[in-house]
Amino acid sequence: MGLTGLTACGGGGSDPESAAATTPQDGGTLRIIGSSDVEHLDTASSNSTGSYGLNRTYARTLFGTKASNDFSQTIPVQADVAARVPSKENGGISKDGKTYTVRLRKGVQWNTQPPRPVTAGDFVRGMKRLCNPASPSSGKGYYTSTLRGMDGFCHGYAKVNAKDAHAMAAYQQKHEISGIKAKGDDTLVFKLTRPASDFLNLLTLQFTAAAPKEYDKYVPDGPDFRQHTISDGPYQIVAYKPGSSYTLGRNPVWRQDGDPLRERHVEKIQLTLGQDSPAAVQAQLEQGAADLAWDQPVPTADIQRLRQARDDRFSIRDTPSNSPYLVFNTRSPAGGGALGKREVRQALEYAVDRTALIKIVGGPDVAEPLRTVIPPGNSGYNAATRYATQGEAGDPARCRQLLAQAGHPKGLTLKFPYRVNSVHKLIAESLKENLDACGVKATLIPDSGGSFYGSTLSDPAKAKSGAWDIAAPGWSPDWYGNNGRSIIQPLFDGRTYGPGSTNYGGYDNPQVNGLIDSALTASDPSRAAGYWHLADQKIMEDAAIVPLLDRSHPIFHSSRVRGALYLPTATGYDYTRLWLAH
Repeated sequence: MGLTGLTACGGGGSDPESAAATTPQDGGTLRIIGSSDVEHLDTASSNSTGSYGLNRTYARTLFGTKASNDFSQTIPVQADVAARVPSKENGGISKDGKTYTVRLRKGVQWNTQPPRPVTAGDFVRGMKRLCNPASPSSGKGYYTSTLRGMDGFCHGYAKVNAKDAHAMAAYQQKHEISGIKAKGDDTLVFKLTRPASDFLNLLTLQFTAAAPKEYDKYVPDGPDFRQHTISDGPYQIVAYKPGSSYTLGRNPVWRQDGDPLRERHVEKIQLTLGQDSPAAVQAQLEQGAADLAWDQPVPTADIQRLRQARDDRFSIRDTPSNSPYLVFNTRSPAGGGALGKREVRQALEYAVDRTALIKIVGGPDVAEPLRTVIPPGNSGYNAATRYATQGEAGDPARCRQLLAQAGHPKGLTLKFPYRVNSVHKLIAESLKENLDACGVKATLIPDSGGSFYGSTLSDPAKAKSGAWDIAAPGWSPDWYGNNGRSIIQPLFDGRTYGPGSTNYGGYDNPQVNGLIDSALTASDPSRAAGYWHLADQKIMEDAAIVPLLDRSHPIFHSSRVRGALYLPTATGYDYTRLWLAH
């Protein structure tokens, strides 16, 4: 997000370390308000920052990361349900780096009637659910390219009837993934196709959460599933009204001594949706009518005021990301398949005025212009000057000239769906204005139903039919540290294109796919970073996307919130760690 030094800038907020001096008080209801429901609630397929923050309260993984207001503290892999972090030194990782043995800690339970322990088999089930045909994980490429037998298992699973929960459960029960084995109830053995220096990072992702046997009854992420989530974390969902609200209460079987990453202080978490105005959300937080924003950053208009006032409820937190970026639907029939031509996409790289976008999101304290796929602070980042324009303000004349050379002297007409929450509408309008100056008419289509990712961008049939041509999604890496694959692979590996994929534009270049493989098999993180950098250069040469901003996250909490610790991957505070002053 534009902060190469990765030190928190901004007005403080209740820092962990200062809050730690005060004893947390238990009780009260944490009130969170925002705009849209999650696109997926099922951990197998959920892949948004909002869903990650919510999943963390009731679904646990083998490993995880700690919330902290010091970015560097949020990077190391920590044990969660695993009893310890395996290494070659402690015998958890084999000498050749291809076998990982993970032992589970005792005392972690499901909130079932009666309660029962979370087992190694529950983690195997969770991994198998990643490639269910009803709501497949956009992150499954991480695992199919790493774990023995996962790719074949997923290919077979894709042929099962996506509406038949019984058929899906039967497939999972009858077919094994050779690279994931439960040895008894408390040990898991993972076998990799080749060493992967980031494998433990992959096991921190919510996709890999344990799944209880009860989930076999439901179509993954279907309406029935969403009403029957089961918890092994500190909270449980006690009421859910789709698109409207969530109520979380305490999970009676959770124990603090069995959970090194979470705590539990508030009695209840109330999440209320349907509030599309960032200004209205901010007003409620400042007045004390709500405590945290769900999916709305602090409105741009308020950032300067809060900074000048040194308001300790306000902070700008490090969240290195590519957010937003402009993606081209390379499969669209628009303009005779214009966006499938590299020369057309290269012309449009010159259209964008990044300075206008920086003003929209809050100024240079919050964002910097980005011209690479990989943002600063991530593995493989190197600054670049390709498509540079004077003062980052765009060059419409050059754009028109290149568009004419590419066979479109009269420009193009493109469909541009956009999200209505936060500043997305303003960003879309600014980009539309830039494209107009370049001779491209962008038709803006508001998406107020929360289907922007789940059913618009991630549906290849909609891409092929031309339901959309360009869009401005955002991407925060799934983890930080040794994380080149958490940006390049999910967004640009052409072999993972399909339903649920985050390679929204259907970009596919065999050279880039080959560089991904070279990075994944590199002997150490620094060699991998070199390959990720080469892949970034190639993707930008192909103009698969227009990177726009490297953004930090302006965040605010109410006066009664204490001990707020930041999770960069959730772009929010950890709900399980904070407490309320009564």
